Amino acid sequence: MTSNFEPTYLKLLGSGELEERVHVAFEHMRCCHLCPNRCGVNRFETCRGAACGTSEQAIINSHGPHLGEEDPLRGSNGSGTIFFSRCNLRCIFCQNWEISQCGLGQVCTPDEIASMMLELQASECHNINLVSPSHVIAPILAALLIAAREGLRLPIVYNSGGYDSLEALALLDGIVDIYMPDAKYGDSIIAGKYSGIKDYVEVNRAAIKEMHRQVGDLMQDSQGIAMRGLLIRHLILPDGLAGTKEVLSFVRHEISPHTYINLMDQYHPCYRADEDPALNRRIISSEYRTAVKIAQELGLTRLDSHWRGMMQRR
Repeated sequence: MTSNFEPTYLKLLGSGELEERVHVAFEHMRCCHLCPNRCGVNRFETCRGAACGTSEQAIINSHGPHLGEEDPLRGSNGSGTIFFSRCNLRCIFCQNWEISQCGLGQVCTPDEIASMMLELQASECHNINLVSPSHVIAPILAALLIAAREGLRLPIVYNSGGYDSLEALALLDGIVDIYMPDAKYGDSIIAGKYSGIKDYVEVNRAAIKEMHRQVGDLMQDSQGIAMRGLLIRHLILPDGLAGTKEVLSFVRHEISPHTYINLMDQYHPCYRADEDPALNRRIISSEYRTAVKIAQELGLTRLDSHWRGMMQRR
């Protein structure tokens, strides 16, 4: 990271706005509707009835330097990941279902999460990468306030499933430096069938537009490390179920032709994928090649570098 980099949340810390955002976020949890599920649950009293199954405190599965993220995030020292348990989606093919659906992990206070952030900074990670944060924005902001007061200076990565509300993103404006949402589907009927969310595409596209409005296209320092901007992940599903052409057309025409995109090929049947024959296999090489060809024909050439190696090996 360049020596003169300053994350945007430091300005809000100095003005007192960051502390105010923490209060507002926790108030939303008294009748929780920050997430697009809008469950209306008082999460200070119960997690029953909440789609995420989480109370006012976050559950952490693990944290540490991660060298498996996109090149601009991992660099040489790794991305400082904090994996939050539970999720506001119900994907039957979830690749991390033990964490997202079973909720494996430990309940952590904002002070404990802040200590994790500072530990990752001490390990010389390039950023703080919040994995599956959509349902725990309030404790995250509380932790960030504590950590920033104690010297945190790394950019914040918001690594979500892409089902994020505009209300939540308004609270994150000026706090998140790097947004990395999934764009899972091009069709909400398919999304309803496989992720239990009937309005995923509409919500996802509005969210991605707002994320891009806040941070713009991805900017990198002289070492190629991400400083600010938008990255999008798209997991290719068998038989074109993810709607790759529709997703990439949306990105090209409604976001930016310079959007950094990771076309992910690691789908494999797990969790409840065997309930649907179409999902009960890995993708084949021609499906991956087709996805890359679509991106190239649309003029989306800023693809995560791993795709070149994958194409050469297939």
